[in-house]
Amino acid sequence: MKDVDLQVRWLGRIKFADALALQEEIVAKKRGDRSLGDELLLLEHEAVYTIGRTPDKSSLLASAHLPHPLFAINRGGQATYHGPGQLMGYPIIDLRRCGQDLHRYLRWVEQLLIELLVDYGITASRRESMTGVWVGQRKIASIGVGVRHWITMHGFALNVCGDLSPFTYIVPCGINNVAMTSMEKETGGAFSVLDIARALEKLALDRVIDLRTVHAARPMNV
Repeated sequence: MKDVDLQVRWLGRIKFADALALQEEIVAKKRGDRSLGDELLLLEHEAVYTIGRTPDKSSLLASAHLPHPLFAINRGGQATYHGPGQLMGYPIIDLRRCGQDLHRYLRWVEQLLIELLVDYGITASRRESMTGVWVGQRKIASIGVGVRHWITMHGFALNVCGDLSPFTYIVPCGINNVAMTSMEKETGGAFSVLDIARALEKLALDRVIDLRTVHAARPMNV
């Protein structure tokens, strides 16, 4: 199948519900028409908590006292926080073009963020059995995806700047005693979410070929 370009869109700061509705609309269109290109939505959210499709809600702690709205959504993983100062990335990608390999996709998202951070003097890495991106023992980016008919939605949250205190109301991603960090906190520099989004756009357009070049990928049941 001929490769399809990746369209990247900057949406600014929007409500979580609006971004969710847009993702669902794009996924539905792509399901009906495989010729449609993949997309990457970049944005900020108004303050919100989300939790994935799990019966274990312990990561919410005292959910009745959360300072911001809570959404239960169709991604994997435990509770997390999204808000101003955080770059959200929602890749909507047809994994049927990428070997139908969800693990490969997750590693691609992690690598994209690791390479981005290097350009800002931040040495980040993966941690064994823990999806996301870390600076030492501190978590700088969370990843949680949903897949419908091999089309991805949801994605990553990179802490760029701003207030990290809302994370203290939950157990972030269900990891006890995790320290959350940001680009601002790690470097002492000042960053614009829009500027980081522009840098990520360039990198994503360059690296999407790495995801689509599949070497003997083995399909998985999703």
